[in-house]
Amino acid sequence: MKTRSVRDAEVAGKRVLVRVDFNVPMRDGAITDDTRIQSALPTIRDLMSRDAKVILVSHLGRPKGGPDEKHRLAPVAKRLSELLDKPVRAASDVVGQDAHAAIDAMKNGQGVLLENVRFEPGEEKNISGELGDRC
Repeated sequence: MKTRSVRDAEVAGKRVLVRVDFNVPMRDGAITDDTRIQSALPTIRDLMSRDAKVILVSHLGRPKGGPDEKHRLAPVAKRLSELLDKPVRAASDVVGQDAHAAIDAMKNGQGVLLENVRFEPGEEKNISGELGDRC
């Protein structure tokens, strides 16, 4: 039995949720090493080139007690946009109104990076939320 890969899937026009490791080192709001972002580029480019609507989910650091400005993923979305040479929207939440609006507004071949998944209370407690249902 052949193991299937994302490259085997028909993704055109579909929402594809991709858990990436964008837990990059940062100093004063700036990324100091983008190696982890670069390593995800082949998969992201492949999906976008096949007209998928790419929804990216990652964590960054270990924020305590909810959202923390120094752990926001907006700088990562900016760097990702530069590397892809196309815009990637940074949603300001994970399962809230902005994430829903960003996902609903996507066109084929576009990407959205949801906010730091560790801002969600259930993330570290292994509690399923509505994110999987929404995508």
